[in-house]
Amino acid sequence: MTRIGAILLRIGLLGIGLSLMAGCSDNWNTPYPGSETRANVLYSAFSERPKHLDPARSYSSNEVEFTGQIYEPPLQYHFLKRPYTLIPLTAEAVPKPRYFDAAGNALPDHPLSGQIAKSVYEIKIRPGIQYQPHPAFARDAAGRYRYHALDAAAMAGKTRIRDFAYTGTRELVAADYVYQIKRLANPRLSSPIFGLMSEHIIGLTALGAALEKAAQASPEATLDLDDFALEGAEVVDRYTYRIHIKGKYPQFIYWLAMPFFAPVPWEAEVFYAQPGMADKNLTLDWQPIGTGPYYLAENDPNRRMVLKKNPHFHGETYPGDDDTADRQAGQLLDAGKPLPFVDEAVFSLEKETIPYWSKFLQGYYDSSGISSDSFDQAVQFSAGGDPQLTDSMRDKDIHLITAVAASVWYVGFNMLDPVVGGLGEDRQKLRQALSIAFDYDEFISIFLNGRGIPAQGPIPPGLFGYVEGVAGLNPYVYEAREGQIQRRSLETAKKLLAEAGYPNGRDAQTGAPLVLYFDTMASGPDAKSRLDWMKKQLDKLNVQLVVRGTDYNRFQDKIRKGNAQLFEWGWNADYPDPENFFFLLYGPHKKVATGGENAANYDNTEFNRLFERMKDMDNGPERQRVIDAMLEIVRRDAPWIFAYYPKSFGLRHGWLHNVKPNLMANNTLKYRRIDPALRASRRAEWNRPVLWPIGLLVGALAAVIAPAAIAWRRREKSQA
Repeated sequence: MTRIGAILLRIGLLGIGLSLMAGCSDNWNTPYPGSETRANVLYSAFSERPKHLDPARSYSSNEVEFTGQIYEPPLQYHFLKRPYTLIPLTAEAVPKPRYFDAAGNALPDHPLSGQIAKSVYEIKIRPGIQYQPHPAFARDAAGRYRYHALDAAAMAGKTRIRDFAYTGTRELVAADYVYQIKRLANPRLSSPIFGLMSEHIIGLTALGAALEKAAQASPEATLDLDDFALEGAEVVDRYTYRIHIKGKYPQFIYWLAMPFFAPVPWEAEVFYAQPGMADKNLTLDWQPIGTGPYYLAENDPNRRMVLKKNPHFHGETYPGDDDTADRQAGQLLDAGKPLPFVDEAVFSLEKETIPYWSKFLQGYYDSSGISSDSFDQAVQFSAGGDPQLTDSMRDKDIHLITAVAASVWYVGFNMLDPVVGGLGEDRQKLRQALSIAFDYDEFISIFLNGRGIPAQGPIPPGLFGYVEGVAGLNPYVYEAREGQIQRRSLETAKKLLAEAGYPNGRDAQTGAPLVLYFDTMASGPDAKSRLDWMKKQLDKLNVQLVVRGTDYNRFQDKIRKGNAQLFEWGWNADYPDPENFFFLLYGPHKKVATGGENAANYDNTEFNRLFERMKDMDNGPERQRVIDAMLEIVRRDAPWIFAYYPKSFGLRHGWLHNVKPNLMANNTLKYRRIDPALRASRRAEWNRPVLWPIGLLVGALAAVIAPAAIAWRRREKSQA
C-alpha cells in the first residue's frame, strides 16, 4: 500500500471508530471508568477526609457519614416519624430506666428527682447478629486465631485488610457493648465525650484514672480492658447488659443511638495492636469493624471511599408509618421490604463545589447540595415566597429536598449589661422593641435565599415542645392576621421603645441617643453587607448600632467575661430534646462566673425552677404544659432576639428514592433505593458527545489530501 493510501485508510478508520464510540457515548466522560453502568451502586462525594473512624473518637459529621453505616448502637431514630422517635436497632426494645435511692432500694416508675440516687438501663440485644467479615475473627482448623500473633515475616507485604487471605465473623454479644464503654475512658484514645460521660456513668472517672496510671507505668504495653472493672457497666448474660447512671439523666437514652455506644469486639483491639499495624494505617481509625448493613471495602481518602453490603447483615425492613404526607410523597412504597437496597456506595473526593455540581447535572452523582454559586440555577421563589425548582431542573426530573435544621440562630443580650440587661419591665420592653425591629423575615430572604424560617423561641421544629403554626407564635414579636403569622408593626416597636424610656431612640431624661454595641466574629465582604443590614434595622427606631468585629478567640473571651452587649450566636442539637436548648438559658449555666453555655447570662428564678422540673420529665401533656410556661417567660423577658431556624436545601435525581431528611439519624444509607437502568439511560442522554464537528474535520482533511494524492499517483504512473 502506498503512503498516501495508508493515510486515507487511517482517516477512514478514524471515522468508523468515532461512529462506534458514539454508540457507547455515555462512557466518554464517566468519572468511574470500568464500572458497570447499571450496577446497584449509589454515588456521592465528600469534601474532607475523615480523621477518625473509631467510634470512641469520631465526633464529626463527615465521619459519621461512614461510621453510621458500619456501626450499630442499640437504638436508632425512626426514619420517617416526626418528632424524632427512638426505636430499637440491635436492642429488643427501647430500655426504660429503673430508679434506686441512696440505700439501693428500688423506687416507683415516676419518683421525685430528689429521691433518685441511681438510674439503671438494662439493654437486651437480639441474638444472631453477626459482624462483618474481617481477618480479626479468622480461625484455623484447630479454632486458633490466625492473625493474633503475627511476626514481621507474616506482616510483610500486607498493607490493606484485603491482603489477609482469610476472614471470619462471630455473633454480637453484650460484652462487646460494655467493652466499648470502657474504651471511652482509655487515655490513649482521648474520647471527646469522656468528660461528659464521666459526669453520668458511675465509675467511669475512676476507670479513666486507673487506665491512665497503667498507661504511664507501661507506655508500650497494650491495655487489656478486661482487666479493669467499671462499676457503671455490667454484663448480665450473653445478650444483656446494664448501664448505671448517677441520679436521673433522661437524655442519656439519646446517647444510645450514637456510634459512641456501638459495640467493638475485643478481637479488633488485639488484631490492630500488633507491631507494624499502625505504621500501615491498619487501625480501627482506618478500618472499622461493625455489624451494620455496610462495611468499608476501600479507604483511599485522597481519592475515594467505598462501602459495600455486609454479607452477614442481620436484616431489617423498611419502616411503615401512618403519616398521610409520607404516603403522598411516596415514602411508603417500600414499607416492609428488606434492607439495605443499595449494594455499594462510592464516595469520591470533591474539594470544590463547581466540579461536584457539574457531575451532578451530568448524572454522575445521585444527589447534591446547593451552593450559593448555583442557587439561582436550581431554585426560584414563587410570588408567595415558596421555593421551587427552575424549569431546567424539573426538565431533568430533579427533585428539591428541604428540611429545617435542629438548630437556632439568635442575637443575645448580655443580661448583666446596665442598658440592655435586667428583668425590669422597662428592660423587657426595650428588648421586645429591638426584637420586632430586627426583621429576620427580610434577612432570610436577602441573605439566606429563603433557607430558613423565623424563630418563635429557642426550640426548633422536629423536637418535642415545638408548636406548629399560629398556636406556637411568639406573641411579643408576632401576631396572627387572617390565620397567618405576621411580624408586629414598627409602630408597636416604637411605642415599646418609648415606654422603655427611649422615645424616638433618645434617653427620656438626658436626651442622649441610644447607642448599642454589637460584637461579632464575622468578617469579609459578605459580612459587611449583613452588618450594614443590622444597622439599618435599628435606624428605623433611630437607635445607633456600633459593630465591634473581632477574631473568634477574642470574641469568646469577651463573651466569657461578660464584656459584650449584643452578640450573635447559634446552637445545633446534640440530641432531640428541648432540654438541649433550654439549658442555654438556665441561670446556673451562666457564662460569666460558671463558664456554662448560657452566653446571655440570663437568670430568671421561675424559669430555672421550671427547667429543673422539665429536664427530668418524660414527654407528654404535662411536660408540654411546663415547656409552654417556660416559653412564655423567655418570650416576655426576651434575653434573645430569636432570629431563625436554618433550612437546608438539597437536590436528588428522579432515580433516587426514599430520601427524607432526618437530622438526627446518621444511618440512612440503608433506606436509599436507586433505579440503575433509569440512571444509565439519563446519563447516556445527557452526556452524548457532539461528533459532527469531528466528522466535518475528517471530511475536510480527506478533501484536502485527496487531490494531492491523486496528482501524486498520476505523476508516479507517468514516470513509470
